[in-house]
Amino acid sequence: MGGGRGGRRGMLVPVRITSALVDPALLDLPWSTPLEEWPAQHLVALPQGISRHIVRFVRLGDYVYAFKETRERIAEREYDLLRALERIDFPSVEAVAVVADRQTDDGEPLESVLITRHLQFSLPYRALFSHTLRPETMSRLLDALAALIVRMHLTGFFWGDCSLSNTLFRRDAGAFAAYLVDAETGALHASLSNGQRGEDLEIARVNIFGEALDLQAAGLLHESIDPEVVCEEVVQRYERLWHEITYEQAIEREARHDIEGRIRRLNDLGFDVAEVAMSTIDNGRYLVRPKVVDAGYHTRRLLRLTGLDAEENQARKLLNDLDAYRAESDLTDEQQAAHRWVTEVFEPVVRAVPGHLRRKLEPQELFAQIIEHKWLLSERAGRDVGMRHAVQSYLSDVLVHRPDEQAVLGVEVPTAG
Repeated sequence: MGGGRGGRRGMLVPVRITSALVDPALLDLPWSTPLEEWPAQHLVALPQGISRHIVRFVRLGDYVYAFKETRERIAEREYDLLRALERIDFPSVEAVAVVADRQTDDGEPLESVLITRHLQFSLPYRALFSHTLRPETMSRLLDALAALIVRMHLTGFFWGDCSLSNTLFRRDAGAFAAYLVDAETGALHASLSNGQRGEDLEIARVNIFGEALDLQAAGLLHESIDPEVVCEEVVQRYERLWHEITYEQAIEREARHDIEGRIRRLNDLGFDVAEVAMSTIDNGRYLVRPKVVDAGYHTRRLLRLTGLDAEENQARKLLNDLDAYRAESDLTDEQQAAHRWVTEVFEPVVRAVPGHLRRKLEPQELFAQIIEHKWLLSERAGRDVGMRHAVQSYLSDVLVHRPDEQAVLGVEVPTAG
């Protein structure tokens, strides 16, 4: 049981907070006031999609949280579901707390509030579609969304409300990673039938089409984007990816490179292969089906070795640099090499960024892009140009021209009057 101070009279109103991470600052928020009427000093203005609920962003300390008013049963169910998704490393927002038993100063009941942590450096898909998108960017966004739905179905999760508003994106070493932001209608099963997958995909198609039409009617969708093409592209990309992941492949006994090729294709699509199931069929051929697991091997390895939390593609690039450093340094101990790489390579690069440019990209994405920039410079020069030159070149020629992407902190809502 906690107390939240709210209302014009400043009365202490008891509320019940269920939280995996207790933050005393939660108790000081105006829980006796409807979320829609919260004073501006508590709020942060961030892009958001459309919602059937009242949603506000609130800063507590160094973090920004999304607060959503809903019925207590729904809030608790979504909280439990998001926590379950977090335990299996599914790309979704992090559930923080449920605040229940709210009431006004006059004793009128108020809806409960589900609190999730806002995903750093992310934007809703709807916000992206509200701006001019290059075809290449559109393609990567749709790839990321299709991959999210595939991962979701592989884990047995039925979303039931996939849309441009309920999906977040953020950069992942030049590509895009998509995240689930609203699990209110979701359900986690041991596995999904083809019928369940088809229903979920049809819901996504209809929702995406409807939101794209809404943006088009408001004059916010670029004239080159066809809403019908967008929603059909998501479905087609999903079906191609699902087929690549799940189909059984007949190969000749000697054609082992075919297996390696398929595993490489799956890795390129962002999926890891835990094992390969093989059975003998006619004429000495094998029937092969890889067991695909949710992407995350590189993320987990980087976190274990360095303590750095990164997206999968970012982690892959950072680990490649770490492994190269280890080979050059002739260090046999992986942990020792990782520690030295962080202190001698990663941290100096991040510190080299002037303060006024640090809002441009998060450190892991910055380092991943500098690695790519160094490779391009070295290719042109026909030799290794070195990290110091690459960093200075990237800062002066690339980063300084990028817009700020620190959507995590947003802009404080100005106080009225």
